[in-house]
Amino acid sequence: MSQQASSTDPRELILKTLRTKSCMKQDVYQRTQDMFAELKEVLQAIAIDLEQQVMDHDRRLMVAFTDKGASACELRVAGDVVIFHMHTNVFRLDQGHNLWRSSYLEEDEFRGYFGVVNVYNFLSDSFKFNRERDLGYLVARLFINKDGHFFVQGKRQLGFLYNDLAGSVLDRERLTEVLRSVILYVLEFDLLAPPYDQVNQVTVSEMNELNANLKLTTGKRLGFRFQADTEDML
Repeated sequence: MSQQASSTDPRELILKTLRTKSCMKQDVYQRTQDMFAELKEVLQAIAIDLEQQVMDHDRRLMVAFTDKGASACELRVAGDVVIFHMHTNVFRLDQGHNLWRSSYLEEDEFRGYFGVVNVYNFLSDSFKFNRERDLGYLVARLFINKDGHFFVQGKRQLGFLYNDLAGSVLDRERLTEVLRSVILYVLEFDLLAPPYDQVNQVTVSEMNELNANLKLTTGKRLGFRFQADTEDML
């Protein structure tokens, strides 16, 4: 048997995977961390700008940024809270996604691995009154790969404005544009009254809770799920 390891030698395959795929994942995670740090800076700048503009018009319109640690931050804008959460893992794009048919990923499959930032929308009152059963909604997911290219999954404008992975690099200007689009979508995503038959019964316990602290479940779209909406998530 040759002293030189064969191409199927498990040890050599492990080393090859560590040197390529595992290193790539570290690159993606570092890129995601750097992007999230810049995202916080941009959000803070947006918050300061908006607050200065709206406070003179109506002092009830609060806009405030809060850093929640290494992987989370939030923006309070009027009656909404937008929470940004950076996942600490790297994900491979689902094999059924149409991006795998693009030349950009065919040229380098490692471009199909991403860091992810999830964006959630809650009502400010849900936190103010500690309504733990209130609903929040995933309004967007921001994907970034090892080369800094990105795309966004989301509803309406968030799903079709930022879906050119090959041609989109997430610099500060583009990041600012994406975040403003998220804020605009949240402000236009209205609170709807639930169907009457869905709330026409209430237990004694729920009524006691309601009297104590406004605890009936509230969300912008009670019972709303993206997969049930008329527009598909892109």
